[in-house]
Amino acid sequence: MTDPIELPTPRLRVVTREVAAVDDVLAYAELSNPTYWSRRGDAMAAYGETTAFTRIGPATGFDFGRQWRALAAAADVDDAVGLPGTGLVAFGAFAFDPLSPTPSRLSVPAVVVGRRGDRSWVTRISHAGAIESEPGVALPESTGYGPYWAATLGPGALDPSGYQAAVRRGLDAIADGEVSKVVLARDLAGSVPPGSDLRRLVRALASGYPDCWAYAVDGLMGASPETLVTVSGGTVTARVLAGTAPRGADADADTAASLALATSTKDQDEHLYAVQSVLASLRPHTSVLAASEQPFALKLPNVFHLATDVEGELSGGASALDLVAALHPTAAVAGTPTDAALEVIRRLEPFDRGRYAGPVGWVDAHGDGEWAIALRCAQFDLSTVSPGGTGDIPLRAHAGAGIVAGSDPEAELLETRVKFRPIVDALA
Repeated sequence: MTDPIELPTPRLRVVTREVAAVDDVLAYAELSNPTYWSRRGDAMAAYGETTAFTRIGPATGFDFGRQWRALAAAADVDDAVGLPGTGLVAFGAFAFDPLSPTPSRLSVPAVVVGRRGDRSWVTRISHAGAIESEPGVALPESTGYGPYWAATLGPGALDPSGYQAAVRRGLDAIADGEVSKVVLARDLAGSVPPGSDLRRLVRALASGYPDCWAYAVDGLMGASPETLVTVSGGTVTARVLAGTAPRGADADADTAASLALATSTKDQDEHLYAVQSVLASLRPHTSVLAASEQPFALKLPNVFHLATDVEGELSGGASALDLVAALHPTAAVAGTPTDAALEVIRRLEPFDRGRYAGPVGWVDAHGDGEWAIALRCAQFDLSTVSPGGTGDIPLRAHAGAGIVAGSDPEAELLETRVKFRPIVDALA
């Protein structure tokens, strides 16, 4: 597929001003299509759209770095706050597979309301030269939450027995030397009632999983524990997660589960593939790069993950978007070797993942940003949403597990059930 014809780069006017403390940032997002990003109390909500980049097809789905640099260079930015997330920002959600028909999209909103620490701000973004007065910087009106709702969920294209069969075929591919690791997912399909305030889902995820990245971008909503990459002032960090165990029913069972994960050869091997994948992708873009020597057990409300933190110093002016393009897909969500694992996934999963396990996050005019891997999430088909619409809003959720030699199909199915829990509970 060839690249689409690119239009002239628009010139944007951006104004950011500090405002009085905002307690509930999510209340400023749209009800039916919220844009939101938060972790550990820091949050941004946005609405409207000033401009956007959309790509579909091989080699173009994830690489927005050049277009973003041109847009940022042409923008007139008046940022009186100077915090991460202020000034010109865009929010993105990209497809997992470069061959996916699902578009990868980077959108510049019209208004952003943010909070970092004890400071809050408003950003207004418009086209320079538009026939309008200087954009106001006062805090806009928030919107109260709509009624509670519950989703209807059921098996998707790959039911539990089908998933175990896919795992067995994945083990055959490993035994044949096709791959060393492959990550296989299954899906749930469902819908929510018309007119549902989808911010309630985001709110449940953000409050239930405060140490995760809670996000809502272009209908993709979830709470991911895995940082793909963050860039801030020349420093790049990533957190690699691979290897999972369910939490125990009490403190003693928790300790036993954590110890079993830390000493599991299968999980350690799976984790090592993922760490090596991230380091290999980051080295060409960094002058210094280091990873913790041993993984640690990251405790979440429902699972333990083996985790390794990576940190480095950027070289060559790479932006967060450049690193997203270099890193994705990691071995943590695809497998090893990556290209061969993608082929196995296409062969064994009877669905397109869409943006599940793809990059989701934000970038600013300096190229800094925060990007997670879209896990523990649901994708809503917002094309069905219209003013006064009466039809249910379709959704699809996914969860996966890393398959290596020695994997047990029943255990991998159990892992997907545990990973589904955050989004299924929130949808309920």
